[in-house]
Amino acid sequence: MKLDSDLLRFLNTLSRNNNREWFEKNKKRYLALKENFEEFISGIIAGLSKTDKTIAGLDARKCLFRIYRDARFSHDKRPYKTNFGAELSMGGKRSRFASYYIHIEPGECFAGGGVYMPEPDVLKVIRTEIYHDTDTFKQILKTKKFQNTFGELDDFDMLKTAPKGFSPDFKDINLLKYKHYIVGTAISDTEITSPGLQKKIIKTFETMYPFNRFLNSAIMTLEKTGQE
Repeated sequence: MKLDSDLLRFLNTLSRNNNREWFEKNKKRYLALKENFEEFISGIIAGLSKTDKTIAGLDARKCLFRIYRDARFSHDKRPYKTNFGAELSMGGKRSRFASYYIHIEPGECFAGGGVYMPEPDVLKVIRTEIYHDTDTFKQILKTKKFQNTFGELDDFDMLKTAPKGFSPDFKDINLLKYKHYIVGTAISDTEITSPGLQKKIIKTFETMYPFNRFLNSAIMTLEKTGQE
């Protein structure tokens, strides 16, 4: 299936009319688009589950992010987000595990994933796993398919020095300086309503699967420790 052709138009108009009066007048339109997006995500879950069994059975409704903003403690008092987003991960949305993420916003659509803003203990076990199994991690990042799809790890907000507990002399120390282990690939606005988008995103996430599997293998050590 494909996304409704009205989705980007709705988000564009919402960005110019980000107020409750306009939204209430267009509530039925929003709910129809949300239902379409849920069905789209359900198809991605079904397709990707053949490769990544850990997301099998996820409820698409619980994977979607709310459009309503929590502006209580923000200077930005706009009540609504101007994007549709969904996160697929073992343990559900906002779990500590690596995720697959879809972001729909005019001019800024993308598919990505990995581990974003991990808790300190999660970040430490990921770095430790990379330290002890550097070759495997580098092989994942350097495969032709991965490079063609994502390029390099997103390097914003990197440490300038070696993280605490790791020697600066480690030959691949730069791989341990990331605060987030994420990748992404842009999607053009014209692609958003194309019939092939769902299959393209599934293939994108299949390419990401070894990356997320590596990260999750590290995070699972925390889960096992907590159960002992």
